[in-house]
Amino acid sequence: MRPIDVARAAGVSPQLVRNLLAEGVLPPARRTPGGHRVLDERHRDALVAHRALVAGFGHRTAREVLRAVHAGDEAAALALVTEGYAELHAQRLALAETAAAVAAVAAAEENTQAAAAVPPGGLLVGELAHRLRVRPSALRVWEAAGLLHPARDRDGYRRYRAADVRDARLVVLLRQAHHPFPQIRAVLDGVRRTGDTTALHAVLDQRRAFLDARARAMLTAAAALHALIEGRPR
Repeated sequence: MRPIDVARAAGVSPQLVRNLLAEGVLPPARRTPGGHRVLDERHRDALVAHRALVAGFGHRTAREVLRAVHAGDEAAALALVTEGYAELHAQRLALAETAAAVAAVAAAEENTQAAAAVPPGGLLVGELAHRLRVRPSALRVWEAAGLLHPARDRDGYRRYRAADVRDARLVVLLRQAHHPFPQIRAVLDGVRRTGDTTALHAVLDQRRAFLDARARAMLTAAAALHALIEGRPR
């Protein structure tokens, strides 16, 4: 098979096939005496797996997984896939915590769950960043943008109380949905003033749908990867 034949079979451009061959994402191609590449079904299957892995796990992981497979390091490939599942699970847990905070606001109740999880003195910036899986600098940027308003202790350190933690979780959610700072500020102001969470519920639904779609894409990718591994000469 020529590169153009494999490209047509997978619905991609011949240039992408050449690029992936050069990057080691596809197996090495045999060449004719005239220097032309000759591909086979394994290249087609690897290309199909690449497309599926990109959809489910992203470009970087897709490249690393397939390079590991072609190198015969099946354990490394499976470890990368497992990391992707773990990341998705962590995102689902974070979404559930954010949904609980939104539900508490909607019910006009004290978020006792968040309050119990936050020490009386509040969280330091590094502690909150660790909980939210973001960089400490992100929290400072959000504060500078007027999204967060942590108190300061006697030594000048930021202290994030339960309400601040809730707001930070909401910022993470809205940033994941690609909302700009002005829109996030307006949503948070509405939550603080009136407890209106209509916009947040819509974002939560969108985020759930996104994570569900990613989970389905991961299943498709796993099936394609399994077929590729099983067809690899051992």
